[in-house]
Amino acid sequence: MPLEGVILDVDGTLILSNDAHAQAWVEAFAHYGYEIQFEKVRPLIGMGGDRIIPKMVAELNRDEGVGKQISERRKELMIDKFSSQLVSANGSRDLVQKMRDAGLHLIIASSATSQEMDVLLKIAGVDDLIPEHTTSSDAENSKPAPDIVEVALKKANLEPDKAVMLGDTPYDIESAGKAGVGVIAFRCGGFSDEQLSDAIAIYDDPADLLQQYDRSPLAEMAS
Repeated sequence: MPLEGVILDVDGTLILSNDAHAQAWVEAFAHYGYEIQFEKVRPLIGMGGDRIIPKMVAELNRDEGVGKQISERRKELMIDKFSSQLVSANGSRDLVQKMRDAGLHLIIASSATSQEMDVLLKIAGVDDLIPEHTTSSDAENSKPAPDIVEVALKKANLEPDKAVMLGDTPYDIESAGKAGVGVIAFRCGGFSDEQLSDAIAIYDDPADLLQQYDRSPLAEMAS
């Protein structure tokens, strides 16, 4: 089936933000008296907060009590403290423009909150290029569950075999795979090729994919 659309992750894919997210979790937990090591939470970035919180402290959850407060604190830290330190991944806007020019339907599928999404898309330099997106509030279960990808497919009116996803974590690949969508992965999120081995292709960053666009799955699947 010819490629019709591309689902895009944001954190670690279009923006170099995964380390900042991990540090925000460390500081949010510390604010409520929990000492969490950066090295423990960093490999989980790409999952939703509903999964990260109980993995760090088993008795907490994102929806109530201290777990909810930690989740809110993390969001505040990302917006108020860390967003000013974030930069776009190399080539993000140029790649998105290229895909738009190719006539592909683009939609964001992210576990970020709607407040974070507005900030992140501006940092990525694509807020004017991708009007459609899903956020954490659109899906009952976060990555690596398929919910967020399935919502993106439905919103964009795309069939799974006519779409591909751009992501940077094994959780993107698992989530999309459960929804029947292949993933082109980027190394700029900080995960190894081994961790990304179930992707249909792996590139350094958006600029690397753009440079090899005509030989990439984006071009091959479009024909």
